[in-house]
Amino acid sequence: MSVLRVANASGFYGDRADAFLEMLQGGPVDVITGDYLAELTMLILARDRAKAPETGYAKTFLAQMRQCLALAQEKGVKIVVNAGGLNPTGLAAKLRELAASLKVEARIAHVHGDDLIDRAPELGFGTPLSANAYLGGWGIAAALGAGADVVVTGRVTDASLVVGAAAHHFGWAETDYDKIAGAMAAGHVIECGTQATGGNYAFFDTIKDLRRPGFPIAEIEADGSSVITKHPGTGGAVTRGTVTAQLVYEIGGARYGGPDAVLRMDSITVAEEGPDRVRLSGVRGEAPPDTLKVSINQLGGYRNEVAFVLTGLDIEKKAALIQSQIHDAVPDGTTWTLARTDHPNAATEEEASAMLHCVARGKDPHVVGRAFSNAAVQIGLASYPGFHLMAPPGDAAPYGIYTPGWVAATEVPHRVALPDGTTVDVPPNRGTVPAGVALAPVQEPQLPPYAAKGPTTRAPLGRVAAARSGDKGGDANVGVWVERDDAWPWLVNTLTVEKLKELLPETRALEVERHVLPKLHALNFVIRGLLGEGVAFNARFDPQAKALGEWLRARHLEIPEEFL
Repeated sequence: MSVLRVANASGFYGDRADAFLEMLQGGPVDVITGDYLAELTMLILARDRAKAPETGYAKTFLAQMRQCLALAQEKGVKIVVNAGGLNPTGLAAKLRELAASLKVEARIAHVHGDDLIDRAPELGFGTPLSANAYLGGWGIAAALGAGADVVVTGRVTDASLVVGAAAHHFGWAETDYDKIAGAMAAGHVIECGTQATGGNYAFFDTIKDLRRPGFPIAEIEADGSSVITKHPGTGGAVTRGTVTAQLVYEIGGARYGGPDAVLRMDSITVAEEGPDRVRLSGVRGEAPPDTLKVSINQLGGYRNEVAFVLTGLDIEKKAALIQSQIHDAVPDGTTWTLARTDHPNAATEEEASAMLHCVARGKDPHVVGRAFSNAAVQIGLASYPGFHLMAPPGDAAPYGIYTPGWVAATEVPHRVALPDGTTVDVPPNRGTVPAGVALAPVQEPQLPPYAAKGPTTRAPLGRVAAARSGDKGGDANVGVWVERDDAWPWLVNTLTVEKLKELLPETRALEVERHVLPKLHALNFVIRGLLGEGVAFNARFDPQAKALGEWLRARHLEIPEEFL
């Protein structure tokens, strides 16, 4: 069968609004996907739903379809998105209204069953704001098989948008794990949009035009292999490096689990086959686990924050003074962070200043709100010399906590509301294996030997290695790789867990895992608990660990001069 061209037009809720139009007008595609559901987004949608039960979906998608639905129908392009969030039924109804108002005969289906909020107590999840199981791609495949033009889902895995489209197009069986894993790899690369075409890329200065990167396209073949590309004439670039960066983004070990298959990250071969064309091949898959991951968001309490500016001399003493002065007004659970952004003998006042950040958390909104804010402001004429704030603290705001859960796949309905109004159930995969087997860690492979051939120089790691980092709940992930083949033996033998903790002192007391991916010349580190209880908890300066990899690349160590 012919190659299936799957484009992506959204990497998060709030991504470039006209990307759908760009993908439709820029060249031929068969399917356009959109990913809207980051962990934080689920919390945002849960709060929306709590205020107005008829909401809970990504509202921006409706605006995009007002602009593009007629053109997609004209070109015969299918649209598959997880913009349904916590209310795919509601979004599907709105889409039907929109199609009628535009006089567009679009057949709309939606996938649901992932929302476990009403069963959360019986499943052991307490009483959260949201609890959604990660469904796979077979509901999407069923909807497309029934003639749907637009498929809206709730919480499916990001890669499932591509898996479902490919499984339908090629007629794959649920046990075609290698093929499914190949589509998972392609889906993982394009799910974050322009991160595959040069966005957030460590070696960004090698990309010719990054002003407006084009969105990615995966040309998927019948065996699950794919070529990652983009429309001609668009900005950014698709290279081995930009694709590798996305492959190592927010993963764990060599086994990348999903509800339809387990993708062996250590099997992927990445090769450039032409300008802006990178092939993924040799992908291997294994049977999926018998459990589904569940995204759980609950109210953690209330938070408030303030940043004190400390200028000039005696920074540490000034920080100690203000902490002692408002100690009694600070709730339990408050964190203080002193960022030494000051420089000696600075030419500007800003360069002479450090920032003392205080984040207050607690269950009592009065204590975290007015009491804390008053204490931080009223001390203004009675504290350290040069006292001032970046901005006055506000009122207490609720914050959420994300935690992952697990539920037996047989406990979760996977339902598809078809365009004709009927509903079909998608049975759980019959070939699942126990989660402990499906997701078992892969033994670290034998490392290639390395012996330095010449002198070394103390320099930033980033002069040799690239990195990309992100969050998974309270954990941070840092993928590090080299694009020079001869530098791989040095990297894998040098950047151990112990060396990482030395380079990143914030991680020293935490559990850190290292996973080796030789075909990618990459290491992935999982740092447990660095982000506290998730992004909304705001445990550190970079709450989603998006720049953690860049901090690591800026750290100095001895590097062989042959690589510099």
